[in-house]
Amino acid sequence: MKNAPGQCNICRKEYTSMHVEIMPGVIVYVCSGCLEKARDNFIWLCITCGKSYIRPKQLVISKVKDHELKKAYMLCEGMLIIQGIDMCIACNPEKILEYIETQQLPMEC
Repeated sequence: MKNAPGQCNICRKEYTSMHVEIMPGVIVYVCSGCLEKARDNFIWLCITCGKSYIRPKQLVISKVKDHELKKAYMLCEGMLIIQGIDMCIACNPEKILEYIETQQLPMEC
C-alpha cells in the first residue's frame, strides 16, 4: 500500500496520506475536511468514474420510503461513513435509468 500523500478522492482539492485500499490496487484518499463532512452528510464515491456525491443525512433519511433502509440509515446517523458505489448516473446513465424502471411498483387501477 502507498505511504505517499495523494489527492482526496472526495473534494479533489486537498492532499492527504489518509487512505484505504478498497479492493486490490484501488486506493481511496480522504482528507480530514471530507472526513469531518461525513459526520452530518452521507458521502457516496463512484468507484467507476470517481465522482462523489454529498447529501445531508437528515434529508436522505426523510426521503427514504423503505422502512428497513431508513432504520439502517438512522443507525448510521452518528457514524463517519463514506460509501463506495459501483456506478453512478454520471458514468452510466442508461444502466441507472434501466434499474429505476425495473424497481418501480406497478400502478393499481
